[in-house]
Formats: sequence, structure tokens, C-alpha cells
Amino acid sequence: MRRGLQATYINPLTDFGFKKLFGTEHNKELLIDFLNEIIKEEGCITDISYLPTEQLGAEEEDRRAVFDIYCTNERGEHFIVEMQNAREPYFVERSLFYAAFPLRKQAERGNWKFDLKAVYFVGILNFDCFDGDDYIERAHLVRDKNGERFTDKLNFVYVILPKFKKTIEQLETNADRWLYCLKNMATLASRPAEVQGRVFEMLFRAAKIDKLTKEDMETYKRSVLEYADVRRCTDFAHEQGFEKGVEKGVQQGIYEIAQKCVQEGMSFDLIVRLTGLSAEEIRDIDALKAFG
Repeated sequence: MRRGLQATYINPLTDFGFKKLFGTEHNKELLIDFLNEIIKEEGCITDISYLPTEQLGAEEEDRRAVFDIYCTNERGEHFIVEMQNAREPYFVERSLFYAAFPLRKQAERGNWKFDLKAVYFVGILNFDCFDGDDYIERAHLVRDKNGERFTDKLNFVYVILPKFKKTIEQLETNADRWLYCLKNMATLASRPAEVQGRVFEMLFRAAKIDKLTKEDMETYKRSVLEYADVRRCTDFAHEQGFEKGVEKGVQQGIYEIAQKCVQEGMSFDLIVRLTGLSAEEIRDIDALKAFG
């Protein structure tokens, strides 16, 4: 097993690795294949165009959104793809907020008939946030009366990596192979014989660390350190137990975890991502102590 910067392949769960493998024009075939395997909707994606990842509100003072990857396919449908390593208490709500941007931006001036193109939010999560054993969760708007789909214009797919526990011998589908690679690529010395096909050959070739430029290598080093900090912060919070939010009230439990993270010397940015609190709340140490 190889880890960190001594590995053969970049870690696709780091910010650099994820965007390097899925967020560039040169490697867009990888993203197309991954989305086709994970979304499993009628009509496969044959091409995509990358769009700006920063989305602004209607007014200057409105909250903005910055996506990891944002693209459209040949039918004009929109895809937001997010990699999330830090546990967030309101990630589903953030998904809804993000999905609203591509819906709103489709509005045309003048006589428009609200002919919306579908929006897909795909979240790849390195933590568990749903009940059950399914490692791929799909959500849609449905009618209360009969459970039939209300619209196909708003779609959510969540890949829960901790729930994917198949060994290399148990891989059956290309979706299985994709998830195995996401979880294990950073520890592999070579491409497994069980992971075959042109797209996976491309994936492993694109992920080779010794092919990185000097500039990319420096960026990757920083991304690996940030990933390690995020995982340490998330594991620490998990050990402290989010059940405190049940025992003492959700908000109080979150504040107590934030306070412990501050005491551990973790960065404000990581604590913000972990707890959902604002940087101002976290800096207000006296306010945090009041909950202790």
C-alpha cells in the first residue's frame, strides 16, 4: 500500500486530484463516463461543456456559490458535481441551494415559456449522512398522493463512499469500479487486472504522480495536506460525537465541537466546513465558551 506523496497515483479525493481528473477539458471523457454510470437516467451523455464554477446571485449582495465542477451536456442539461470530505450538517440544504442557480439562470428575457432543462446535483461524500446501506442515494420531487415523479427537472444523486465496502473481487459493474478507484487509487501501485477498459486506462494514466509538472506537484502537496487536515478534523468531530447535538440540543452540540476544534488549533476554514458555523461565530471565543 502506498500513501501520500510516495504513492504512484494522485488521490482523487483531494481537491487537486478531483479537479485534475474530472474538471479539465483534456479529461472530460472520464467525467462523462462517471456521470453515465452514476446517474443512470435515460439518454446517455455523449459530450459536455464546462461552465464557470462561480455563480453569482441576482443582486450584488446576494450569496454566491462556487461549484467544484459545473457543466452542460449536448441537450443543455446542467450538472453540478461536488466532492465533499468534511462532514456538513446541512449538506442536503446546500445541494438544494446550489441546484437553484442553474434553474434560475435558464430564465430568458421576454416571452419565455419556462421550458427548463434538467439539473443534476451529484455529491460524492466521504462521510455518511443517510440511513440504510445504499451507497448511491437518488432523490427526486414526487407527488404525495401516489409517489410518482412530479418533475424530472430537479435530480439529486449522492455517492456515499464509506458505505461502499466491496473488495476488488466483488466488483460487478463499472459503477463499482469507479467507486473502488475513488476510494483506493491513492494506495495502489498499479492498475488492478479487475479494472479494465479504455476509460480506466485513461484514468490511471492521467493520475500518475510522476507525470505532474513541478507547479502541479506543489499544488498537489498543499492539497494532500489540506485533505489530511479535513479528515483529521472530521474524525475528531466524529470521535467527540455529534450525538451531543441530540443530548443537549443540536446547536449547542455543534458549538461544543467547534470549541474543541479551536482548542486543537484547527483552522477557521476547516471548522467552518465541518460545523456550518460562520467564521465570525468561531472567532467569538467568548461566545463559544458560554456553551461549555
